[in-house]
Amino acid sequence: MNEPLPPSQEHPPQALLSGFRPIRLAIWRGLAVLLPPLLTIIIFLWAGGIVKSYVLDPLFFGSRYVLIVTTAHIVPERSLPAGERGRPTVKIKGVEFSRVRGDGTYVPAHVLDTVQEMVSGAEIGTPPTGLEVYQRYVEQRYLKPHLFFPVFCVLFIFLVYLVGKFIAVGIGRFLWVRSENVVEMVPLVREVYGAVKQVCDFILSERTVQFSRVVAVEWPRKGIWSLAFVTSEGVPDIEKAAGEPVYAVLIPTSPMPVTGFTMHVKRSDVIELSITLDQALQVIVSCGVVVPARSGSHSETLDVVQQAIEDRTQ
Repeated sequence: MNEPLPPSQEHPPQALLSGFRPIRLAIWRGLAVLLPPLLTIIIFLWAGGIVKSYVLDPLFFGSRYVLIVTTAHIVPERSLPAGERGRPTVKIKGVEFSRVRGDGTYVPAHVLDTVQEMVSGAEIGTPPTGLEVYQRYVEQRYLKPHLFFPVFCVLFIFLVYLVGKFIAVGIGRFLWVRSENVVEMVPLVREVYGAVKQVCDFILSERTVQFSRVVAVEWPRKGIWSLAFVTSEGVPDIEKAAGEPVYAVLIPTSPMPVTGFTMHVKRSDVIELSITLDQALQVIVSCGVVVPARSGSHSETLDVVQQAIEDRTQ
């Protein structure tokens, strides 16, 4: 006598899971489409927040402080004659001053009028102290965002230019080398600084090594292929010993191609690739996750590589 199967066996888990497969695939496709632009926006927002928090804001508040110290004219009420204390306006050396209600100090009338016009209709009202009156006056008069940030960018570029010119001369280079030596003496800082400096040098420095093209070489052993950059023709003595022309190649490391191995390889052991330097760097930085699209030229490259491998195995 056949007993009925339990409900869990009537509908195997595999059958239930297969029903969710189209939904799962659609979700993965949606993530594959949306994540790259979203992550790009998030990275730029994060970088902008870092610049704002650690560069622009300190510079803005520092500039405001300097302007307040150099331009502010705040008169305490106690420094006035007894008969003039508490009046809404007083004249000091021919200049009209207005009283700030918050702390009773006096500031020039045109400064207070400018701030009152600026906050007219706002809930915050007039700032309560003479110092805050000047803070808002300086922000309104000298540090408007649509003027401050362009001026800052121009000054920053000019400062970078001056630093570059200074480092180019002998005394500047000497001082820079000495300062780097001091940094490298600090145990924890030197590791972080060294890594950051390598990346910056790779991205920003003028490259003395010019990569002419991308090739594939068998390294670190036969049967394993690595991308390499041809830097120059080989050393004559090595070519003489090899009995044929050789290439000097750089085999970069993943995921940061700022270091690698310099080798001299026989020209017959090199496979020419029809991919650009940028595409090769994408492959290296992504550890092979990002590969060039297989267009017609790349299909030809694959045929060449396949033919070269077959020739070597025969």
